[in-house]
Amino acid sequence: MEKQEHKPEFAPFIREDHFEKNDKEKPHKDVACGFGIFKGPFLQRFATEKMYVLIYGLGGCLLSMSLAYFSGTITTMEKRYKIPTKMSGVILVGNDISMMITSVVAGYYTHRAHRPRWIAFGFFTIVVFCVMTSSLHFIYGPGEDSLKLTREYGGFQNLTSNGTNTQTAQKLCMKEEPGCIVEDGIWVPQVMLFAGQFISGIGVGLFWSVGVAYMDDNTSKAKSPALLSATAFLRMLGPAIGYSLASVCLRMYIDPSLEPLIKPGDPRWIGAWWLGWLVLAAVTFIIAFLMFLFPKELPSSKARRLKMELAGEHDPNAHKDLSVGDMLKSVNRLCRNKVFMYNTFASSFYLFGYLAYWIFTPKYIETQYRQSAATATLATGSVALTFSAIGVLLSGYVVSKYKPSARSMAAWNAIVDFLTVAAVVGYIFIGCEGSDQLSSMATTGDSCSASCHCEYVHYAPICSPNNVTYISACHAGCTGRGKDTLGRPLFTGCSCIAASNTTEYDLSHLQTAVDGACPVDCTKQFYIFLAAMCFLKLIGASSKSTNVLITLRCILPADKSLAMGLTGMAACLTALIPSPIFFGWLLDKYCLVWGKTCSNKGNCWLYDTQSLRYTFNLVSAFFIFFGGVLNIAVWLNAKDLKVFDEVTQEKEKPDGNYDDYSKLSITDVIKAPVEQPLEEL
Repeated sequence: MEKQEHKPEFAPFIREDHFEKNDKEKPHKDVACGFGIFKGPFLQRFATEKMYVLIYGLGGCLLSMSLAYFSGTITTMEKRYKIPTKMSGVILVGNDISMMITSVVAGYYTHRAHRPRWIAFGFFTIVVFCVMTSSLHFIYGPGEDSLKLTREYGGFQNLTSNGTNTQTAQKLCMKEEPGCIVEDGIWVPQVMLFAGQFISGIGVGLFWSVGVAYMDDNTSKAKSPALLSATAFLRMLGPAIGYSLASVCLRMYIDPSLEPLIKPGDPRWIGAWWLGWLVLAAVTFIIAFLMFLFPKELPSSKARRLKMELAGEHDPNAHKDLSVGDMLKSVNRLCRNKVFMYNTFASSFYLFGYLAYWIFTPKYIETQYRQSAATATLATGSVALTFSAIGVLLSGYVVSKYKPSARSMAAWNAIVDFLTVAAVVGYIFIGCEGSDQLSSMATTGDSCSASCHCEYVHYAPICSPNNVTYISACHAGCTGRGKDTLGRPLFTGCSCIAASNTTEYDLSHLQTAVDGACPVDCTKQFYIFLAAMCFLKLIGASSKSTNVLITLRCILPADKSLAMGLTGMAACLTALIPSPIFFGWLLDKYCLVWGKTCSNKGNCWLYDTQSLRYTFNLVSAFFIFFGGVLNIAVWLNAKDLKVFDEVTQEKEKPDGNYDDYSKLSITDVIKAPVEQPLEEL
């Protein structure tokens, strides 16, 4: 009797080419994990929902780390490459421009592609962004200004020991117009930074549009909220870690192998901003490689899909291609939706006003409260963002437990906006008198030092005996260099210091000055500002989930994807792109001392802190206040809007959990070809 060939129980799903020569089962290519030599049964066991969420969440954490690290080091890069703040704002919007384009295109055209590999490609663009940004340091080096402040390059001794008294006087108080400074005030670093930001925006767009869609399509409805929360939690850790990394790197000198003669609190200090980019590039590369290993479709997802097809049910995750006519009808429907429009533009106005603090808070702390770049980034990241995380978690708990109505959510959003306005206006009164007085040094001695031609002299502040800071020894009319009894650099013959005093006795003592700006203690005001900022972060974060819920519930389910895309586009066009440029221009408007170069003004070394504090905060408060007014309009129109169902669909349907497979095993599904016609099953 002929022996019959034995096949597994679920034979219709298996073909002969699914077995290797050694009779070991091989998964179908669409659910096979890995590529090339990086594949096999060991890797296949990691093709699960939880593992994807872990890798995806870690990738999101690194992505937000890189963006936070850039914001934390931007002021240092401005000093190093003499970049105006307005140009920094232009550089930062490169990310938003490419993200907006990528999100629209990738979200529509990659739904049939191998999405994990597109996500991995997005992570690789972040690696390129990190490498491009750090490469500036290896191309241009630490810079002459930084090297002159180290012991290895002579430092102050080199300036005090060489040349006669006449030569020294000519160097300090010049008798003829000096040549302009030709160094790094050129366009190449700025173009490279913008290009890096633009490339990173591609990765951000792919992460959001493709990554979230893949996770939603490959998880059950019951698990989806928990997995989304897990990725959000991992992503929230990114900014705090990124700012902390920036703080650690900026405490080291730009060339760690050299010994600087100044301390991190000195405004001329330039930290090792480039170091963190190498760390981020290496770790992100590993995450990108791991993401590249995931299959086109997870085996558990394919099991659910095939089971539904066998049962004659429609897959809710199936992508429907929309025609241009369908899209125009949806857009018209959304534009006539008052709640959607008011809520969208309320978010845009709030974002326009408050985005300035997300980007320029480290610079604000450095200029207003005379803190080091490392301290400013640490306060912005680890401390303030902790309160943001608490606000998000608390709001999520309250909304889930008490299920407030749409009007209650809109009312809370308006209250948050007006509380934010009150806190931002309160920033005006948290000023430091000592910091404001430093602004006077921009004009002190101008008439006296006019003949010295100090326009292109490097920013090198000195402190007079009467505690007045001058931009440089040239601006103080000094003619000699030396050292005091403590070994500190000492400038002598400073005629402008004596001219500014009415006392005539002991004139020689008044004509001396020590290197460095006069000490200013703004610690108390800094802590008060930090407390107010943490309160603002806490209440501001509490309105994020309520705003999104109103957007999702005020539209038809068929318009959800398009509505989220339009909301993101509106945010980019009305806030994310114009806000950094506008507030960068506003900061430059109140600059008193520029690091001038032959090509442009360079970076700003000193601001009119009092005028800047009033204007910066009042302008931000105006836009946020207008967002609050629009949230009142949302409240007026949301009375019939239903946010929560009394009984969820999953509870009504006993077999809603598609993870319970009675007939279809994961092993069978792994081997099932996607091309297999349903009629043959």
